[in-house]
Amino acid sequence: MKRMAVVLAAGQGKRMKSKLYKVLHPVCGKPMVGHVLDTVKATGCQRTVVVVGHGAEEVKAYVGQDAEYVLQETQLGTGHAVKQAKDLLGGEAGTTVVICGDTPLITAETLEGLMALHEGQSAAATVLTAVMEQPAGYGRIIRGEDGGVLKIVEQKDCTSEEAAVDEINTGTYCFDNAKLFAALEKVTNSNNQQEYYLTDVIGILRAQGDIVLGYQAHDAAESIGVNDRLALSEAESLMRQRINRRHMLNGVTIIDPASTYIAAGVTIGSDTTLYPGTILKGKTAIGEDCVIGPSSEIKDCVIMNGAEVKHSVLNQAQVGARASVGPFAYLRPGAVLGEEVKIGDFVEVKNASIGDGSKVSHLSYIGDAAVGKNVNVGCGAITVNYDGYNKSRTEIGDNAFIGSNVNLVAPVTVGKGAFVVAGSTITRSVSENDLAIARSRQENKPGYAEKIRSRAKAKKDQSSPS
Repeated sequence: MKRMAVVLAAGQGKRMKSKLYKVLHPVCGKPMVGHVLDTVKATGCQRTVVVVGHGAEEVKAYVGQDAEYVLQETQLGTGHAVKQAKDLLGGEAGTTVVICGDTPLITAETLEGLMALHEGQSAAATVLTAVMEQPAGYGRIIRGEDGGVLKIVEQKDCTSEEAAVDEINTGTYCFDNAKLFAALEKVTNSNNQQEYYLTDVIGILRAQGDIVLGYQAHDAAESIGVNDRLALSEAESLMRQRINRRHMLNGVTIIDPASTYIAAGVTIGSDTTLYPGTILKGKTAIGEDCVIGPSSEIKDCVIMNGAEVKHSVLNQAQVGARASVGPFAYLRPGAVLGEEVKIGDFVEVKNASIGDGSKVSHLSYIGDAAVGKNVNVGCGAITVNYDGYNKSRTEIGDNAFIGSNVNLVAPVTVGKGAFVVAGSTITRSVSENDLAIARSRQENKPGYAEKIRSRAKAKKDQSSPS
């Protein structure tokens, strides 16, 4: 049976009080609508239509070719929104799930259960429901003696008996596609809000003798719809707990889950340990047996098996197996570290490759460079890569030694096995196994220190008030 989806993403989201379109607000690093589309895709939907309105171009820019689009120019209710998809889906036969783009916590397992019940019972409609201890504000599910759904009653329309019902409508549904669009033609806006409600379809289908079922979610938290920053924070917290739990069950040690933030797209190998304050963003991939943190932020990076990163910031970088980064290092885009590389405290690496076994241990900047294997870069050494207009590259061969406080003024090459003396400013290339020294010869003037002090003291005394 063909499966389709209609994702409702046309609401302005005024309660978010934000310039960012509501469904694009991220939850654990991914826009809410992205979570919903991933869930829909996991259930095998062959066509997905996103109903857009305010911020349509921004949504399309994010979603791209992963969906079809219809525009709801004026928001006249959920029924009206779904009806906009008629030209695309109205002639199809199969199952259509209708889901809101601001419900990022619904899982593929729950959606699959909803659709399986619907299809297995040949229902016209199946409502995803949840049981809540405090259901106030939600539409109540009123079931018949056969267990099917008789109707959905909104909070303001509930009798005292209906208000006591704790099973609520989550706003996610499955429909027989043909019956959905036929029933939408019968929905009117004869209500206080003068809107066309999708929930009215349930009553229409029931009245004509069709089967209407309810599928109860195992976790009521999945039903959370994000309409303001408070709900966004709640969704973020619940999603983070879910993500952390999945990694821990897959063999990752998280010392303090409450202070560990892992984005939805991150992968982590088994026997890796995450210490408090770790923030993993984007499409970061971490191997096995790594130690990450404490207090490290890593975005869109690849970290190989056995590597260690502590008290550092990494962005679009690659760290080789058994390499060590930090504390207080900064790897910027294009940094590629080989195996067993050491990047120490207050070292910055940008658009540079550093070969296996090389060490940059203290207070250095390596930018726009290719550093070979087993190179030692001394404290305070830098590649001078920018002249105010152009970036130039530095190349350092295998087994070279770069002394402390060396300036390598690019473009320049230091050959294999070469030795650059501490304090040198190198402006010309150094051949293999050469010794390079570029500093003034030291001269000691006996007793001159006392003369310098006397002059300084006299100058100070003259400037002091009487």
